[in-house]
Amino acid sequence: MHRDDIARLNAKRICHECIGEEYLSNEVSVTGEAAKCSYCDQTMVAWSLGQLAKRVEIAFDHHFTRTSVEPDYLQRHMMADRESSYEWFREGDTTVEAFEGAAEVASEVAKDVQVILEDKHACYDPSEWDGETEFSAECHYEEKGATDEAWQEDWRNFEQCIQKEARFFSRSAAVHLAEVFGHIDSLKTSNNQPLVVDAGPYFDLNCLYRARVFQSEDPLLKALCRPDQELGPPPARLATAGRMNAQGISVFYGATSMQSAIAEVRPPVGSRVVVARFNIQRPLRLLDLTALEYAHDTGSIFDLTLKDRLERVAFLRSVGKRMTRAVMPDDQALDYLATQAIADFLATENEPALDGIIFQSAQAKEGRNVVLFHKASKVEAMSIPQNTEISASAGHHSDEGYEVDYSVWETVTKAIKDDALGHRQHLDPDNLLWFDPADVRSLEPREATLSVDLGSVEVHSVDWVQVHCTAFSVSRHRYEQSTSKVNDF
Repeated sequence: MHRDDIARLNAKRICHECIGEEYLSNEVSVTGEAAKCSYCDQTMVAWSLGQLAKRVEIAFDHHFTRTSVEPDYLQRHMMADRESSYEWFREGDTTVEAFEGAAEVASEVAKDVQVILEDKHACYDPSEWDGETEFSAECHYEEKGATDEAWQEDWRNFEQCIQKEARFFSRSAAVHLAEVFGHIDSLKTSNNQPLVVDAGPYFDLNCLYRARVFQSEDPLLKALCRPDQELGPPPARLATAGRMNAQGISVFYGATSMQSAIAEVRPPVGSRVVVARFNIQRPLRLLDLTALEYAHDTGSIFDLTLKDRLERVAFLRSVGKRMTRAVMPDDQALDYLATQAIADFLATENEPALDGIIFQSAQAKEGRNVVLFHKASKVEAMSIPQNTEISASAGHHSDEGYEVDYSVWETVTKAIKDDALGHRQHLDPDNLLWFDPADVRSLEPREATLSVDLGSVEVHSVDWVQVHCTAFSVSRHRYEQSTSKVNDF
């Protein structure tokens, strides 16, 4: 087409009323200028057709792909099958139809935009022409899914950085994590469920279960006496490195069910497991990694931010599995560095700051685990009167032999003092709370988040363990290889 004709097409005006796609129409009404529309002859806020063509081009570059002009391998075989009635048709809509449907404009407008873009992408070198050029009338287009290749590459670089370069204070790692997890509470799943879950009183998730395995009786009885200390998170000096915490950082690993909590400690046969329920006392916000697989975002293809948002969501769907994938013991030291850094970032730097993470149990198929970060992992100390001695027993002997009977006794000694007249007074032990100077956790400024439910404490004797496996057969083959012998002359 002649240059003057293309110039006239670009100069045409189109008003917001002639564009049916809501986002694009609103943008024209906000950013356009009053002019006579070339298509409805009304004077309204309008864009030039060149502006519209540019936005259509960007939208199709981000969200559409040109379909193949030929059938693929399978389709060719189906066409060649004499007993098949299959007929091949090129997938997608023609360029004009695709423009018309995407922007919701009249066919006349779509045709004018197609002419502008075809001219822009015209190929004038015969050696580079492959049969059709971008946006030519005979092209067909269909929507394409978002790809997370760039996000995956950035994540691999993040893991390499944490493991081999800058383990602490990595600015690039912090920037990457902010891009991945920033404002994640604004996203939902495809069925409108939140990715950030509220937990605590008055919410569905209001308690957690925690278990500890014992192979001898004395430490077990000690745990029964003070489950708040012995079943809660360890003090910092005893905190070993885990999937979501570095060594020396005390966090609370729990589960949403008693069965999952027991499975997670992987008790050997013959051992005993003490498990208790911990009630959540204050509101918490937890990132649900099990929901990330269904993360969803949507919007207009003419929104310039949509492409990045869709690619981020496509990547988020894989993050949960990445963070909870099985790690062999020999690889834990390095492989846990990334998840430890993520947990620390979410607890302290992310917006919004989170209190913990929900993730799929690796030991129980239907189980879910929860880690509460250090700031949300403090267990409230049991209220015990002063001068109280606590003892526990695993059972007793009777005429029928030894009977298992786990019991705890609290013996309170009443303090006595003389009043001003020399008379003895018994002090109310309930007003004299017990304090253990060794329990430095009670001096921490953190607000208590959890309280142990003493009535929920149970001891489970591990009689046998069942392992679910996937079996793969091994084939064996034998063949004889002949060798040629060269005669010496």
